[in-house]
Amino acid sequence: MPELRKDPIVGRWVIISVERGKRPSDFASPSQKRKIAGFCPFCPGNEYTTPEEIMAFRTQEGKEGAEWTLRVVPNKFPALQIHGELDKTGEGLFDKMNGVGAHEVIIETSDHMSSLATMPLKGVEDVLWAYDLRINDLKKDPRLKYVLVFKNEGEAAGASLEHTHSQLIALPIVPKIVREEINASRHYYDMKERCIFCDVVDQESGDGRRVVCENEHYLAIAPFAPRAPFETWILPKEHESAFQPHGKSFAKLAEILQRVLKQLDKLLDVPPYNFMIHTSPFTDETNEYYHWHIEVMPKLTKIAGFEWGSGFYINPTPPEVAAKYMREAQI
Repeated sequence: MPELRKDPIVGRWVIISVERGKRPSDFASPSQKRKIAGFCPFCPGNEYTTPEEIMAFRTQEGKEGAEWTLRVVPNKFPALQIHGELDKTGEGLFDKMNGVGAHEVIIETSDHMSSLATMPLKGVEDVLWAYDLRINDLKKDPRLKYVLVFKNEGEAAGASLEHTHSQLIALPIVPKIVREEINASRHYYDMKERCIFCDVVDQESGDGRRVVCENEHYLAIAPFAPRAPFETWILPKEHESAFQPHGKSFAKLAEILQRVLKQLDKLLDVPPYNFMIHTSPFTDETNEYYHWHIEVMPKLTKIAGFEWGSGFYINPTPPEVAAKYMREAQI
């Protein structure tokens, strides 16, 4: 019989449709294996086609002409513009403001054929450091309250270019989904004086059925009420309210993130996916109730009328089954 499951954090309901239960081989999604490209604006030699870079990592830092290994550039077609004032106004009951913010692209490697799952582990660390550096720089702008870091991998997940990259959008408001997580977490803390995410980490570590993998500092789980098959969350084992390097290092986070992506590639033949980093807002970065995390969402099912109309999600693969397949993936 199908199960209705409630997300313990935001209260969102999902339907685990066990009668539609699917194995990894049952999902037909276009493989995102890299192909030899024609012209790619993100490849070395084509830097002139992108907006002027914001920052870059190079093989020999400070040496003129050194080859780059990672670049950050403004998005050529930004959702928000960095210049201008917010000018918050109202039209009767309607509120509006100018679209002030920042929209940047992190070109994760100079190698067109690499991905976060296949590049050297040091490259994944560099990507995480780039996120951290850009967040901390944008935090200085008093107009901005939040930076959402996200990745669209594959055309079905929203990527317009194959060359591996991620993006960030700095916003003058906190996104609704993050605000819902924060409000629910604060409510839980007010009742129990504990972080709900820390409780999830403790319970899932003890239960084990939904654990995908772990290392000294991070835990990857299939959440209890996943919106999509093989949805995976990565959380710090210790309480950390804002995205940051653990002990001034991203080595262990890079290790577990790459492992999760390798497991998904192995099981699902390099699927399209999205991931998002949810962290505390700039105005409340250090707190006891919210816990930053990464949400990885393979693009295996479609959102249709029922989902849009109800706010429910239908998932044909129970998270316990998904986690088992992930643990058993040979990488």
